[in-house]
Amino acid sequence: MLVYFCLFLFILVNFANYDIFFIITWFIMATIVVIAIHYVGVIGLETHGILEKRVIQNLFYCQVSNFIKCLRPKQWSKNLLVLGALLFSISNVTLTQVLEGLTAFILFCLGSGSIYILNDFVDRELDRLHPQKCRRPMASGELNPYAGLFLGIVLALGTCMYAFTLRESFGLVLVTYLVINIAYSLKLKNVVLLDIMAIAFGFVLRAVGGGLAIGVQLTPWFLLCTLLLALFLAIGKRRHELHLLANSKGVHRPVLLHYSTELLDKLSGIVTTATIMSYALYTFTSGKPVELMLTIPLVIYGIFRYLYLIHVKGQGGAPEKILLEDKPILFTVLLYGATVLVILNTFS
Repeated sequence: MLVYFCLFLFILVNFANYDIFFIITWFIMATIVVIAIHYVGVIGLETHGILEKRVIQNLFYCQVSNFIKCLRPKQWSKNLLVLGALLFSISNVTLTQVLEGLTAFILFCLGSGSIYILNDFVDRELDRLHPQKCRRPMASGELNPYAGLFLGIVLALGTCMYAFTLRESFGLVLVTYLVINIAYSLKLKNVVLLDIMAIAFGFVLRAVGGGLAIGVQLTPWFLLCTLLLALFLAIGKRRHELHLLANSKGVHRPVLLHYSTELLDKLSGIVTTATIMSYALYTFTSGKPVELMLTIPLVIYGIFRYLYLIHVKGQGGAPEKILLEDKPILFTVLLYGATVLVILNTFS
């Protein structure tokens, strides 16, 4: 029922655009998901001769819960970047574009969720050795890895099919995002420097996809700022992992053997400087109101605060967690968003 309820909400958001192809595609996908999860739960009970309806239902809902955990909804905040084009074009957008932007956000959430499932499947043995990731459903044994992978593939295929009905260019970007992240999960995450570049490129594709979904062209400066900020976050994540897994870094994540604290600190310094300079140039060369320069101090404070959390507090491994739990960071992001909205609506 939860799957069908989510499908209903998705149709509701897209009431102006959905067609019979969309309904059939997502209905079939939802049905396959429900049947597969139910089958995984019941077959295990039949093996042991247990068929009590209440027990089966409890196991079914447990499997659904574990599958949703594998999608990592807490990390979907990364996909808010899809709405960046919508935010910086807020003075000219229509209701249809708002709905298209929200649809693109949902599709990237589902697409990234399917990638998280693949990543958990590939890393399940190594995750069992990690002090935090060992609690993930596949690593802990709470979810059958092969059942989870099957459901992830179904989810990815359904997401891609509907992405092309939204806009063909958006569909191509989403497929490119999935391909790059599949390559990351299978190989690139073990290749020094290319691992953080792949992560950063994924964020750029989110921004590009958001612009294409609503038919807005993004400026090169905006994309450059996105790339540099993503590199900044990826470098911070690697530094946190290097610190957390100091005694077993090569066991859980082999690529950490090729990194050092000194190297990551130098890379962070380069990217931090470039990010601030690029954003400053963006505010008065992008054709937007020059009053956007008033947001530069907020960007600088946000970056400095994040560096403080990395170097002093030993955090940085989960940017999405910091965004939600660190009050100064959260307040800065909200204030930044509100300031941009006011400036664009007042001075455009």
